Amino acid sequence: MNRFVQRLDNAKKAMDEVDYMIIGAGAGFSAAAGLEYSGKRFDDNFQDFIEKYGVEDMYSATFYPYGTQEEKWAHWIRHVYVNRYSVGKTKLYGQLLELVKDKDYFVLTTNVEHQFWINGFEDKKIFATQGDYGLMQCEKACHDNLYSNEELVFEGIEKIEDCKIPSDLVPVCPVCGGNMEINIRKDNFFVEDEKWHEMSKNYSEFLKNADEDKNIVFLELGVGFNTPTIIRYPFEQMTYNCPNATLIRLNRDYPQAIPENKDKTISFNEEISEIFDYWLSRL
Repeated sequence: MNRFVQRLDNAKKAMDEVDYMIIGAGAGFSAAAGLEYSGKRFDDNFQDFIEKYGVEDMYSATFYPYGTQEEKWAHWIRHVYVNRYSVGKTKLYGQLLELVKDKDYFVLTTNVEHQFWINGFEDKKIFATQGDYGLMQCEKACHDNLYSNEELVFEGIEKIEDCKIPSDLVPVCPVCGGNMEINIRKDNFFVEDEKWHEMSKNYSEFLKNADEDKNIVFLELGVGFNTPTIIRYPFEQMTYNCPNATLIRLNRDYPQAIPENKDKTISFNEEISEIFDYWLSRL
């Protein structure tokens, strides 16, 4: 038996025997699911922005200093439409649900495309720490309400001309009259609303109720070093502290285990789709 299959079988055995499963999903998992922010997908959807502003990928384009609100919101409407509303269910997220649906699981994610909800994961078992592309907030966080942008996006996507939307479509804060922003964590004005705190509480309670003497699996998917303090480092720390924990790390670029957890980590740098296909074939 080759080492790849042995790792696959060892990880599957740990998941079969699990009492509590904690899933951590980062940007690499969404990219593997098809939500790539560069390459052909970016070129096909943002050619006009590429030509006008010289932006090189969808991620960096969100930080471009657009000169007007009409330009900024033309970008965000296109970005949110492409990554939140036009995607629908994805195979990889659906496969993950099939793998864990009968287990006592919880999802911690830094992804903001709403894919866990779209693919049918239980709302009370998801904590999206960094926001949601489908929501807007006051740019200066003058209050903590969030607002759906679905109507704006579907109207605005048809009216983008020369990388701008009409001025009458630019959203304004209903409280202070100032600018609005997408609800993603990028500065100190990120709004953590009542729902965010509910998700945080649910996650804390799940961890509190997970008996550390039971079999615990930390399934880490595509989590690198952009924001490692949210998922990667805590998963390593909890794996170290829990005697019967296993960390299963799927990461193309950074699969390595820390030395302290070498014997408790099963690492993969192979394609996530190939790994999921194998595990599902063994259900």
